[in-house]
Amino acid sequence: MSFHPLKPSLPELLLLWCFAGVCAWFHFVDPSQWVPLLDSANLLIHEAGHPLLGFVVPSWTVYGGTIFQLAFPLLFTWHFYQNRHAAGQAFGLIWLAENGLNIARYMADARQQQLPLVGGGMHDWLEILSRWSLLNDDVYLATGLRIAALLLMTYTCLWLLQSWRGCHK
Repeated sequence: MSFHPLKPSLPELLLLWCFAGVCAWFHFVDPSQWVPLLDSANLLIHEAGHPLLGFVVPSWTVYGGTIFQLAFPLLFTWHFYQNRHAAGQAFGLIWLAENGLNIARYMADARQQQLPLVGGGMHDWLEILSRWSLLNDDVYLATGLRIAALLLMTYTCLWLLQSWRGCHK
């Protein structure tokens, strides 16, 4: 995706860097903790995705949570990209990366199943990775996703800084 040259403000830049830092801190300091408010919204989006996608394609019900969890930040990012708003784009990309960290945590738990599930239901990634015969690779796949999410978060922060510096020379 090519980004428009935008003009973020210094407060937006600092606020988004703090947001990225908080997301990373919650993930690495105590991976069992969630980012308050944001992860509650992410869980709601995830859980809504199961029946909504399952209504359209019943065999995809298990994928609905993860697809919705990724689609919402992507749509948010696209909206702000169309409106040439750097801070909104950056928030959407950091939100996407933070969801990637959560999905990686859930994916890595596929065999162990130690994370608490909403309603005590089925573990999505146990089902997904079993379908694809990749269950034994859950930790490796999760590590790859975690690295990709952290790279996206880092790239977004650097891109935002570059955009800000380019507008303030």
